[in-house]
Amino acid sequence: MLNENLLIDSITKYNPATNKDLINRAFVIAEIAHQNQKRRSGDPYISHPLEVAKILTEYRLDDSTIITALLHDTIEDTKLTLKEVRGEFGEEIASLVDGLTKINKYSLKVKNQKFGENYKKLILATTKDLRVILVKLADRLHNMRTIQFIKDQNKKT
Repeated sequence: MLNENLLIDSITKYNPATNKDLINRAFVIAEIAHQNQKRRSGDPYISHPLEVAKILTEYRLDDSTIITALLHDTIEDTKLTLKEVRGEFGEEIASLVDGLTKINKYSLKVKNQKFGENYKKLILATTKDLRVILVKLADRLHNMRTIQFIKDQNKKT
């Protein structure tokens, strides 16, 4: 399994000026926030945001995007608040994390709405910053890579 040091090493290869301390702090905060959660595979939940961040490093994305990937499920799935994220990481990252939380509200799981209408809302929700949609796509990609752990009736969503 990937760890935060390998993640930071891969970012440093394309961005020697990366803020290692800030990325490490995001990892630690996400790890603590998700400490009692497991993936359906049995892996610690932190493995998911770490893998999402890794996907984004393959596209050489900036520190803020990588940090957002590490924190992308914290507001929705843990006790961490947007105010705390803003206090720790500033307005830019808080805005990106908030954008992801809003996208999840427009999830394709919403009943009684047309499939295309949800994509329209997804795109509208991300017009402020394309990085939000890039993190969401990396999130979906990692979920698809681990789809074998999802029950058959849930694989369609």
